[in-house]
Amino acid sequence: MGWCCSGICRALALLVLLFVLRGRGCCCWGLSPSSGDGEKSLRSDPDSWEALHRNKRSWVWNQFFVLEEYTGNEPLYVGKLHSDVDKGDGKVKYVLSGEGATSIFTIDENTGDIHATKRLDREAQAYYTLQAQAIDRITNLPVEPRSEFVVKVQDINDNEPKFLDGPYLAGVPEMSPLGTMVVQVAATDADDPTYGNSARVVYSIIHGQPYFSVEPKTGVIRTALPNMDRETKDQYVLVIQAKDMVGQMGGLSGTTSVTVTLTDVNDNPPRFAHKSYQYTVLESLPVQSVVARIKAADADIGSNAEMDYRIMDGDGPGMFNITTDEDTQEGVIILQKPLDFETRSGFALRIEATNRNIDSNFLSLGPFSDITSVKVAVADVNEPPIFSTPLSKLNVSEDARVGTSIGRVSAHDPDNSNSGIRYSIDRNTDLERFFNVDALSGIISTAKSLDREANSVHNLTILAIESLDPNQIGKGITLITVLDVNDNAPVFAIDYETLLCENSMPGQVIQTISAVDKDEPLDGHRFNFALDATVAGNLNFTLRDNKDNTASILTKRGGFRRREQAVYRLPVLITDNGKPALSSTNTLSVRVCDCDSDGVALSCGAVAYTATGLSTGALLAILGCIITLLVMVLLIVTMRRRRKQPLILEEERDIRENIVRYDDEGGGEEDTEAFDMVTLRNLNIIRDPAARRDVTPDTPTFYQYTSASRPSYKSLPDNVVFREFIWERLKDADVDPTAPPYDSLQTYAFEGSGSVAESLSSLESLSTDSDQNYDYLSNWGPRFKKLADLYGNSDSVFS
Repeated sequence: MGWCCSGICRALALLVLLFVLRGRGCCCWGLSPSSGDGEKSLRSDPDSWEALHRNKRSWVWNQFFVLEEYTGNEPLYVGKLHSDVDKGDGKVKYVLSGEGATSIFTIDENTGDIHATKRLDREAQAYYTLQAQAIDRITNLPVEPRSEFVVKVQDINDNEPKFLDGPYLAGVPEMSPLGTMVVQVAATDADDPTYGNSARVVYSIIHGQPYFSVEPKTGVIRTALPNMDRETKDQYVLVIQAKDMVGQMGGLSGTTSVTVTLTDVNDNPPRFAHKSYQYTVLESLPVQSVVARIKAADADIGSNAEMDYRIMDGDGPGMFNITTDEDTQEGVIILQKPLDFETRSGFALRIEATNRNIDSNFLSLGPFSDITSVKVAVADVNEPPIFSTPLSKLNVSEDARVGTSIGRVSAHDPDNSNSGIRYSIDRNTDLERFFNVDALSGIISTAKSLDREANSVHNLTILAIESLDPNQIGKGITLITVLDVNDNAPVFAIDYETLLCENSMPGQVIQTISAVDKDEPLDGHRFNFALDATVAGNLNFTLRDNKDNTASILTKRGGFRRREQAVYRLPVLITDNGKPALSSTNTLSVRVCDCDSDGVALSCGAVAYTATGLSTGALLAILGCIITLLVMVLLIVTMRRRRKQPLILEEERDIRENIVRYDDEGGGEEDTEAFDMVTLRNLNIIRDPAARRDVTPDTPTFYQYTSASRPSYKSLPDNVVFREFIWERLKDADVDPTAPPYDSLQTYAFEGSGSVAESLSSLESLSTDSDQNYDYLSNWGPRFKKLADLYGNSDSVFS
């Protein structure tokens, strides 16, 4: 039997229970029966009368209570455990285990008193489950079964209400009626909601009156004033308080903020700032350009401020259009047609702006549209000349003579000044200057011969320039089409490669030909084919005109042989249908080929003739003779090369004492031993045009001279004769294609007229009195040091 105690109430309940148990003669205190070691004790002593009459002994506890947040200095007493086996002699020991045993809860093993050694927080853990056991101190055996009980932490008001979802953002339409719900707030309290009023919360508004109110129990926030205007104030910040203990004194409280935004409704109509607007634009303003922007003010925002503009009426229907700029909600006036100051200098428009999304709840606030007038003044500008026809098309025949008039262009000044016009061609569009234009009349004429096959269409840009203001230039386009005339003869469409098999039969088609013509007659090409008159009666081939701009080449016979003739040249005459008709002769080459049975060419062209009747032995003998001759020729050439004088000097020759003289000018004209002057005097007599005088070529020449090209030397002075002789020899070598470039030295004993430079030799420079100063050599660097030492300071070197 156990006893639990906590406070005075628990003590009174325990005394009542003790009195009842004593009346039953039980020595163990308990609250509910349970089998245990007491029953075993009865069975072990059957002779005991008391054992036969005792009830089952047990010790079980429901729960203990301990106050949370205890702040005393001593451990907090929780309760007491006691077994009826304990006689107070110290033989029974109490043991405590489970949650928090030894760390939070301790038990006196002798008395069974339980204490809490730490400060407990119900919000952290509301209860602890423990196990108690009584054991014999000597035998260490249990005298009572293990029993489980609960220590519950009793709540106190130590937690304030908290708004877990705060701060709040909410919105309510402007002009809402009184009591419109805005948002609901909720606060939570961590205290025990089942014990006292610690978790019972009420709400109140601290800041935000008199615009809003809050319901104390539900936390619902509502509007407290009707018709709040967003355009006056669009945002409110409320402070809501939640207090526990049902709002009584001593309760804890928490606060949160609620930001309430008044959302817009369409309760404001659009209004123009002015009743009329005036704008000025140039008459040169391009079409689809913006003329002006106007805007009707609307205090609303978003879709409630969207509006549409329209032109109700005005001057010049279709001249202007107005659209809405979706970003700025402005009315954009756009020009639809070109302006002309000379025709009309001003326009008046009436424009209406209307809200796009109208709320029927606020129709009483007035019409949601407004009207204004717009005046557009057109300013004059000096405009360039305008062509009466911006694009003119002219035709000219390709055989037109230079200066032929093709057509005329015309332009005028659109301004009131009506300035004169001068015309010219933009030469970037007529680079080859095929055409001219008369500056005053605008007549276009040809300046060169035209060729339709080179350029069939000329795209000219004609410039019209004001005489009073040359900066004003108008442009017009003139397309000149060159008409075709029959000035090109037809030719083969491609370069045909015609193959003829040796086994071809008579009447066989070996090639189909067609033609092309650069001309383009209106009724199309019609070509006629025929063999040239020179071969019309040949026995080999014939031509058949297919009358469809093609012709077929057919054989007249069979038995063609490559050895006899490998290639045939067949001239074909092609005539067009022009006026006058043109024709051309085109040569078709036919190659004779060796073909297989299917007519596929295997080899074409000429073949080497092989002598028949010679045996294999004879052929081998001929081949052997040829090889023997080649070997002998090679031996002779090799021996002749070995007999040539070596080009380099022998090593044993000493050339240190050799003196080379190169100032020998020859004997001049009086020296007849160097060259026979009679030969030069009789050039026309002894000249052989078939051979060169300076060399004797091994290869005969095929170049023939004409007697008319040779000059006469009888009447020329000697120096001219010699010079002409040398030039003639040079020309002979240049124009003779068979003469190899032989190296030769020829002496013609022609001294010439001498040189003003006189002798260039420096052998006698040291022996002459020279005024030349060579001191500058010392400034040329180390590479010229040796020369500077020799010539730089003559006094020091040769003194």
